[in-house]
Amino acid sequence: MKNTIKFHSKIFYINVKEKHTEIIKMKVKEPLFDYVSSDLKYEIKTGDCLEVLKDFEDKKFDLIITSPPYNIGKSYERKTSIEKYLNTQEEIIKELIRVLSDRGNICWQVGNFVDKKEIFPLDIFYYPIFKNQNLILRNRIIWHFGHGLHASSRFSGRYETILWFSKNENSIFNLDNVRVPAKYPGKLHFKGPKKGRPSGNPLGKNPTDIWEIIRNDWDKELWNIPNVKSNHPEKTEHPCQFPVELVERCVMALTNENSWVLDPFAGVGSSVIAAIKNNRNAIGIEKELNYSKIANQRIKDFIIGELKTRPINKQIHIPTGNDKVSKVPKEWINSNDVNGNYENNPEIFSS
Repeated sequence: MKNTIKFHSKIFYINVKEKHTEIIKMKVKEPLFDYVSSDLKYEIKTGDCLEVLKDFEDKKFDLIITSPPYNIGKSYERKTSIEKYLNTQEEIIKELIRVLSDRGNICWQVGNFVDKKEIFPLDIFYYPIFKNQNLILRNRIIWHFGHGLHASSRFSGRYETILWFSKNENSIFNLDNVRVPAKYPGKLHFKGPKKGRPSGNPLGKNPTDIWEIIRNDWDKELWNIPNVKSNHPEKTEHPCQFPVELVERCVMALTNENSWVLDPFAGVGSSVIAAIKNNRNAIGIEKELNYSKIANQRIKDFIIGELKTRPINKQIHIPTGNDKVSKVPKEWINSNDVNGNYENNPEIFSS
């Protein structure tokens, strides 16, 4: 028997079989909830970053957040010398500072430039550029992720950095929006007028400047944000995609509702999605037409409730030991090297 029911004024078709109900059609023409306020403004602008920026008025944006090209030869960039790369970026940064509000913040997320097996940590090179423009470095945030390319001539890279700059000490900072659970919420003041009373904050603790969960030591205190690889729910064809979750934390802490957010290298629109998801206006600039199209489609999917994103603060999958891929292959069992590395964990060998 097939019945039709209404839920939140939306139609669902359900199949009733004896004593249980099976949902057989879940796609709806309208979202169940108001994902995006009709008062918000958002746009993906296709074009050269520097040229588009010239059209914006001074001090428009409360947050500029981006991951610029790393100059490593991806399809959307032309690899050049580190000096030429930084000179181009400095010109863009000057224009970004012009459009940043007096209480605004810049989050500049970068990794490493690699040339002839030599590592150039881009945050070190970017720091003097921002400093020469009289910006204040508020935090150097370490974003640690568990997966990535495996190196053979050096240790595999598993972190990138976010440089958070502001024009002055009075920039927007809403710590309460991004607090995380404390390790010892029952800790009490041991002296003074507050002796015997809780010493922490009921909303949680400051998440620190390392965004990761170190399971054995600081469980549930630090932010764990995976990079966007093949099995990530947000993955598109963009090779260096920003996770929405990473941007959300910056948006929630460094802007107010209805603030304007800008991503000058928008890629597939993750920053814009993170902004409008949290009731902020947003503009993304992207020079590659194909990525602009993907970004616009993702925004449309988000508005109708069909975009897959990784929930904020979701625990990263940890192998149970029963997963086949987490076991040492049987071909390695007689290897002295492997036995030495895993001798304290014999249960992880394949049977």
